[in-house]
Amino acid sequence: MGKRRRVAERRRTHRPAVIGGMVAVVVGGAGLAGYVLYGGGAVAEDRTSSTAADGKPKVKTGPLSAAEVTTATRTFLTSWQQGRVAQAAAVTSDTEAAAELLTGYTKDAHLKDVTLTPGTPAGAKVPFAVKATVSYQGKSKPLSYDSSLTVVRNTTTGKPQVDWHSAVVHPDLRDGDTLVTGESGTPPVKAVDRDGGEITTEKYPSLGSVLDGLREKYGKKAGGKAGVELQVVRGKESKKDKLSDKTLLELSKGTPGTVKTTLSPALQAAAEAQVAERAQSSVVVLRPSTGEILAVANANKGFNVAFQGSLAPGSTMKVVTSSLLIEKGLASADKPHPCPKYFTYGGWKFQNDDKFSIKGGTFKASFARSCNTAFISQAPELENDSLTKQAQQVFGLSMNNWAVGVPTFDGSVPVQSQAQMAASLIGQGGVRMNPLNMASVSATVESGVFRQPYLVSPDVDGRTLAKASRTMSSGTLSQLRELMAYTAGYGTAAEAMQGVYGNVGAKTGSAEVDGQKKPNGWFTAYRGDLAAAGVVQAGGHGGDTAGPIVAALLKMGGR
Repeated sequence: MGKRRRVAERRRTHRPAVIGGMVAVVVGGAGLAGYVLYGGGAVAEDRTSSTAADGKPKVKTGPLSAAEVTTATRTFLTSWQQGRVAQAAAVTSDTEAAAELLTGYTKDAHLKDVTLTPGTPAGAKVPFAVKATVSYQGKSKPLSYDSSLTVVRNTTTGKPQVDWHSAVVHPDLRDGDTLVTGESGTPPVKAVDRDGGEITTEKYPSLGSVLDGLREKYGKKAGGKAGVELQVVRGKESKKDKLSDKTLLELSKGTPGTVKTTLSPALQAAAEAQVAERAQSSVVVLRPSTGEILAVANANKGFNVAFQGSLAPGSTMKVVTSSLLIEKGLASADKPHPCPKYFTYGGWKFQNDDKFSIKGGTFKASFARSCNTAFISQAPELENDSLTKQAQQVFGLSMNNWAVGVPTFDGSVPVQSQAQMAASLIGQGGVRMNPLNMASVSATVESGVFRQPYLVSPDVDGRTLAKASRTMSSGTLSQLRELMAYTAGYGTAAEAMQGVYGNVGAKTGSAEVDGQKKPNGWFTAYRGDLAAAGVVQAGGHGGDTAGPIVAALLKMGGR
């Protein structure tokens, strides 16, 4: 972020009116007009207590009343608005963290003239609108946004308090993040697609986090000049998740440098349209022959699940597992392969969807129908690190070394044992992926070689792309392509892949998630020199949810 000069601001003080021994503070913000009483009235209720038989005060329990929610909300918002940080922090669940962030709101973010307007509570959750002015070194701009808070009962005192998280102050903040206004240490960038057209969030709503990442990586290298901005500066935990700093408001524009990406304007527009039609969906499209990322889109604009998500990939992981089993002679496409209704390993009893079984079937039939036990049954023949090595050495996954041009999660296939190792063979257990990873898996099968996906050409900055240490044998590759082609034509992917012609292959998946009624639906596929993968969280089976999204983009060809 670079160094910033901070300007101390004078805090306005008001002399309260004394009414009958009580202090009444008039709140000027719309929707907050009225009296917040200290020393009596509504707050006095909280100070009264009854005692138990042992003489100790009773601690109030049970659901919060509407009055308790309203009182805690007004006390917090009134104190924050008037700059009384200590009083505001005192009615939160984390006094120290609240005081620090609310102090920085004025001192570091240079926000003044704050007006907070509460909305209609939904139980204990209260939305509120924020209006303020960002003022720094003679430059000022208005800022407005919506946020919310949740009131909870303190388990020790029984009193209502605001459940503290940094997102209360601004919804883009994670705990540990801060708001800072000043001369940005990173110049802005003008990102362009492969045809030279400018990439903006107005044109492509999904690409906000991508643009943030491009700026962080290439802002200085692209030759731009920094401006003055209000930014979310990421803390330690956010940086662990590879989140980039985020600009909320520009007080003065910097001069951007230009960064060219590999995005296809036609495919990106189509991807945006697809995810807009289905909640919690994400998709990525690649060119297998080069690794170029042609499109990335997320229904949720707040987090780039497509690049940074960490989700169990379900049965799409069977593409990687199949390559392992074929290499080790434990499976062959057209040879008989067991698919029992149940298989027990490591103390866990595994079963197939709807408890089906295939009698006398081939491995190809088990792959196409996504038979779990066909894979689990081979666990006793494998070492604990067999799948991990296959993912790393052949598919370039789980080594945390991709250099895409923006932050990414590069998949995780940890070494596991017993039941967890068996579960990892079907994309559960500790295995974690995202659409970028699974699109890369299909791209590796289509081309026969792992090519690390990238959004910005390595020629721009001379960075080194990740490589896999070996490739599959021609026999293994041929069988794997046969499995995916059969699944696209006759298996669980057939309905979604109708009308997708040529050299095609696909695999569906669904991943169970604790506490979620429906599984995450996955789909990965290729058509010629195009590979794509998508996920719909809590959507159901991949063929019905993510499948149509991926297939629609493959039908477009490599535009």
